[in-house]
Amino acid sequence: MPELSAAAGGPDVLLPPKSAAQREALEAARRLLGPQRVRLAGAEQDPGRLLGPNASLFRSRRVAAVLRPSGAEQVPALVELFSRSTESGGLHVISTGRNWGLGSREPAQDDVVVLDLGDLDRVRELDVDAGWAVVEPGVTQGQLSRLLAHTPRMANVTVSAAATSILGNALDRGVALRGQRTEDLVGLEVVLPGGESVTVGWWPSGERTAPVYPHGLGPSTLPLFVQSNLAVVTAAAIRLPARPEALRVVRLSFPPAALAEATDAVRRLVAQGLTRGVPRIFDAAAGRAYGGAEDEYLVHLPVDGTAESVEALTKILTAEAHRARVFTAVSDSDATDTATPHHEVARLVERGYAGDPDLADTVFRTKMGVGADQVDSEAGFAFFLPLIPFSGKAVARASRLLDDVVAATGVRLSATLHLLSGDLIDCVVAMKFPRNGEAAARAHRALDLLHGSFAEAGFPPYRLDIDHADRRDATACDPGALALTRRLKAVLDPNGALAPGRYR
Repeated sequence: MPELSAAAGGPDVLLPPKSAAQREALEAARRLLGPQRVRLAGAEQDPGRLLGPNASLFRSRRVAAVLRPSGAEQVPALVELFSRSTESGGLHVISTGRNWGLGSREPAQDDVVVLDLGDLDRVRELDVDAGWAVVEPGVTQGQLSRLLAHTPRMANVTVSAAATSILGNALDRGVALRGQRTEDLVGLEVVLPGGESVTVGWWPSGERTAPVYPHGLGPSTLPLFVQSNLAVVTAAAIRLPARPEALRVVRLSFPPAALAEATDAVRRLVAQGLTRGVPRIFDAAAGRAYGGAEDEYLVHLPVDGTAESVEALTKILTAEAHRARVFTAVSDSDATDTATPHHEVARLVERGYAGDPDLADTVFRTKMGVGADQVDSEAGFAFFLPLIPFSGKAVARASRLLDDVVAATGVRLSATLHLLSGDLIDCVVAMKFPRNGEAAARAHRALDLLHGSFAEAGFPPYRLDIDHADRRDATACDPGALALTRRLKAVLDPNGALAPGRYR
């Protein structure tokens, strides 16, 4: 059997594979991909060397190798190699690896092989008339938005960096400015353990003219592969929303003492359909990057449609906001009035809601302090992502829970509320900290406290970081449902080849 070679520039002595089965799979992967696409761990190196640092300073897991296929056609054979035996160590799959705040590239467990799909970066098909695209895991929101420029369709973009993966974020139920990205998924190309490639949901096929409808007939299997360890996703068919003819974002401010009352006032506006996309409420710390007033909350209420409807709805929104008598500022012109100090960021926000990400990452750099390529090496950053009922009472309680954690740990927190409907809020709690051991330890303690106190309050997380992967059990409403998914896992992946420890 030929000897495995170390990563370029690495030590001569290799970290022994976890088992003979893992070594055999890595030898076969090297023959399949070529040595330049298989990076192996060395015996004397830091365990995080292959993946590099992560922004949250989670413990670097032991990784046996990183495999980087050049095309989707190589993935079935790789998956089959690592699904032959329980001793192969399993595959942890990443897209662009920018899962910042939740683990970045890191797996949940040690002794796995990382399958890096970053070079699968083709937009395979694009139909702006019917409103769909087929994208691979390495396709970024900046890449797709450039293709859609000057067309009647747009991408549903997030406020993260332009170089982040659309598919990776959608599969982890990320939230973008037009809605949850999970709702954009209409079909998936998945590779099952054993190497079988199938498509689920809706998928374009030759001259097929069937309308885009993800559910099909009978039980739908599409949702099985979201936040899932049942398959490797190599492509997705996604919806492309219609680009609005006009768009405006109404900005409101209110003091912290009015949090409950202002939240209920905003809820009424959302529930009555006066705003589109995902309106947002920022606390004072989160709103700073968007030109929010010092020590005040900031609200973004997007309105889009025809020019006439936007004008009418904007007048209604601003009139209702004044009538509520809880907001200290109401504006519908920050993006057009060049005299306002935050004109540029307001313009970028409006462009984001219209499907055009900030390709220069202006707001992202303001929030993070560094560019996308430096986040994992220079920033200290972690996320906690609970769901909260949309009510003033619930939001005020969540705010008190955050204050308790700040008092207990001294960690700086900021909160952004994504208003997903008139009943549901996705609360994005971000914590920034210096990159040293003591600060990271306090941030990790804050994460532990947040998971405990929010779960006790009935506010479960909808995404998990790698150090809290076992929280799925603690927050499940029915143990029988967990048992059902584990029976499916045992049938589809009996040797535990895929994503060990993730959403298990």
